[in-house]
Amino acid sequence: MNPEKIRCSHILLKHNKSRNPKDRVRNKVITRTPEEAMKNIIEIREELVKNGVEDNFANMAYNFSECSSCQNGGDLGEFGHGDMVPEFEKVAFSLKVGELSQPVSTESGIHLILRTG
Repeated sequence: MNPEKIRCSHILLKHNKSRNPKDRVRNKVITRTPEEAMKNIIEIREELVKNGVEDNFANMAYNFSECSSCQNGGDLGEFGHGDMVPEFEKVAFSLKVGELSQPVSTESGIHLILRTG
């Protein structure tokens, strides 16, 4: 059964081919390549898995995510089908509560998604 709405947090690393390669929170232009972004997001994921996803996700999102949601620990709030880009939505709705995704590539950059509700 697929719920109508879920809640997720995410960490987004943008790259120079992202739809909008700017970190508006930190006021910087993103120059890393997609390969560098993928390498960095894998390192962040490994650190989260090693040190505890639930205990460290919000802090890691605050420090590293290049989405304005970083100010809320990566929390995107509740969303339903059609509210997010298809690649993101497909993975988010497939996760169990408390589960962390593998890296997900979208036009915005590369995400780690944590299903929180």
